[in-house]
Amino acid sequence: MSKRIAVIAPAYAWLPGEAGTSRFSYLASFLSKKGYKVDLIGSTFGHFDKALRDIDRLRAMSLPYNLVFISEPGYKKNVDVRRIYSNYFLARNTLRYLKNNIKKYDLVYCVIPPNVLSAKVSRFCHENNVPCIIDVEDLWPEAMKMVFKLPIISNILFYPYRKDARTTYRYAKGVVGTSDEYTMRAFKERNQDIPMATVYVGCELENYDTGVTKYADNIEKPKDEFWVTYAGSIGASYDIKTLIDAAGIILRQGRDNIKFYILGTGSLKEEMETYAKEKGCSSVTFEGYVEYQKMAAFLSKSDILINSYIKNAPQSIVTKVGDYLSSGRPMINTLGSEEFCRLVKEEGFGLNVEAENPQELADAIDKLYGDDALREEMGRNARSLAERKFDRKEAYMEVVRMIEGLTGGEDNA
Repeated sequence: MSKRIAVIAPAYAWLPGEAGTSRFSYLASFLSKKGYKVDLIGSTFGHFDKALRDIDRLRAMSLPYNLVFISEPGYKKNVDVRRIYSNYFLARNTLRYLKNNIKKYDLVYCVIPPNVLSAKVSRFCHENNVPCIIDVEDLWPEAMKMVFKLPIISNILFYPYRKDARTTYRYAKGVVGTSDEYTMRAFKERNQDIPMATVYVGCELENYDTGVTKYADNIEKPKDEFWVTYAGSIGASYDIKTLIDAAGIILRQGRDNIKFYILGTGSLKEEMETYAKEKGCSSVTFEGYVEYQKMAAFLSKSDILINSYIKNAPQSIVTKVGDYLSSGRPMINTLGSEEFCRLVKEEGFGLNVEAENPQELADAIDKLYGDDALREEMGRNARSLAERKFDRKEAYMEVVRMIEGLTGGEDNA
């Protein structure tokens, strides 16, 4: 009998044809190909688009796994009181589903956050003797404190999130994190007495390379231009303002051939577009959302990639890193994560600079602009790391091995 697994990732389970990270839809497909029967449990609400999903379209797709949709009211912004309300009802409805179906599962694989969801799922699985693996995608309430910088008030306000995190990790039977920092977060709440693994979000290298080949000829880059590119969300943790300021410094130096491209969207996109115009940064272009394979080609056409974050941002090794590394281009990193800064230095694929420091960022861009050999060396190192540690078909075997250990060995399809 094939073992059956529930992969619960409502806000993170972006599906084919939807924008966003594909970590969990990829994992569901990956496990299915390994012989498991998989139910990918998502929400009726799409987190990225902030709109109800086209359920009929999604159910009509031919997928190697089964889709289950849990009702959720939805919300308008990432930081929104309605998101708390929506997550609560999502957790309640997911628990109702599990109460009717838990006996058919050999293992449950559940994301955190939202913490209220993972706490209910982890505890319920424990009570029903079904192993639950927790996948740590973000740190709540740590990330929230970056937005609400009021120590005493925020400690009170976010107490429920800390409580739910403790519950989640207390009952987990395994932990997977997208960085070592995220993985080890679980063990602030308990001893290291359960299996754990760090599995970077990574990317499907073959799919990435297919995109480069498919769209390369469609992206025209003048020979005299030097491209500096950011790809990702334009929100509170992502420091587009400093990138614009650095572009302004370089433009005033007379280097108008250095062009800055910002790929992506988010809650602050319009504000940043206005800011760039006010600063007279004609060298900055906002491309908006770009389909994944076309984005891959754009990154590979670029000369430098920017991993731009505000000071004290809680992120560690984020989704875009795998795509950046796959491009074979050098990276300038402003994210202060000790783990990621160490990776940049040890693997030699880029430069670490202080966050929110436009002059230092401009100087780093200028340094790489003037050193072709250094850029080429860093680019080779980046691609090598992508192939060794960020290619999903290899990295996600860690998850398979953990599942096998918790369910009694290899699945028999």
